[in-house]
Amino acid sequence: MKKKLILESGEVFHGTGFGTNADTEGEVVFNTGMTGYQELLSDPSYAGQIVCMTYPLIGNYGINRDDYESIEPAIKGLIVKEICDLPSNFRSLLSLDEFFKAKNLSGISGIDTRRLTRLIRDKGTVKGKIVNAEADEKTVVEELSSITFPTDQVINVSTKSSYASPGRGFKVVLVDFGSKNGILRELNQRDCDVTVVSQNVTAQDIMLMAPDGVMLSNGPGDPQDVPHAQEMIRGILGKVPIFGICLGHQLISLACGAKTYKLKFGHRGGNHPVLELKSNKVAITSQNHGYAVDQESLKNTDLEETHIALNDRTNEGVRHKIHPCFSVQYHPEASPGPEDANYLFDEFIDMMEKFKSQEPRTKNQDYA
Repeated sequence: MKKKLILESGEVFHGTGFGTNADTEGEVVFNTGMTGYQELLSDPSYAGQIVCMTYPLIGNYGINRDDYESIEPAIKGLIVKEICDLPSNFRSLLSLDEFFKAKNLSGISGIDTRRLTRLIRDKGTVKGKIVNAEADEKTVVEELSSITFPTDQVINVSTKSSYASPGRGFKVVLVDFGSKNGILRELNQRDCDVTVVSQNVTAQDIMLMAPDGVMLSNGPGDPQDVPHAQEMIRGILGKVPIFGICLGHQLISLACGAKTYKLKFGHRGGNHPVLELKSNKVAITSQNHGYAVDQESLKNTDLEETHIALNDRTNEGVRHKIHPCFSVQYHPEASPGPEDANYLFDEFIDMMEKFKSQEPRTKNQDYA
């Protein structure tokens, strides 16, 4: 099944298709992870994107039942140098090709992924389309030039109805903007009583549940496309402890008056070093985002910067100076990736415990 990847900028990569024979188009990005392709494929934050894997061999340990980050993949396609047709792992149930066929996804292998990655690094993220080998390249380029990125990605991947994951500990409301299962697992491991709610939840809805804390999840797309979430955050700020991850981090920053911007090619992979400014310690983190918080804009807010990325010095975390609220740009639930940063869930537990023990008149003190 001969296929080719055509970019909006006119470059063409010839290869072999896997999965379904259907065409697929999206934003072409790259991920530097050596493992974790199953978690990546099922991560809702990849909605609308075609992901190029920089590691040359993908699929060698197959697809198993345990490593899904969501029930249905939101990714648009996958680009690999070499796909493994005969995986070897005791947990493997499907090959990557079989999984793609079952989920009606399209991918392409056999192309120069190093050249594609360098192109994205030089020119920035581009739109692309995986098509059959005989497709007219000029026509596809014209089609890609007229496509605009959707603004409803969070709505498409968020849960449509609330559900519970019971526990005997703190009651946490997890706002699902495209949440990974890893966040729920980390909260459950700490015996939290979690209620997962849709992205359109209001501040009033949350406070009626009387939670001990609120978790704002990761999710796809531009944070400025979710203005109602900013209003919700302003409505609960100071009334309940808040912990935000990735998109949740960006939404907290926007709600407090900061600005965000689109990165040239984003951060995606499981090997990104992040410096915690207070302790001067470095954690190797898992990341997946195409937008960042404008550091200069934080100066006019009640937020202080807590973490920075060592690769490009961009913002990776904030904490509110007055209210119990903090967030990070990376993924402390580490699915996939290193577990250096999962202590942040313990900090969230400590924050809820401290907040709950305060007298009402002192609940707005500095929690930094």
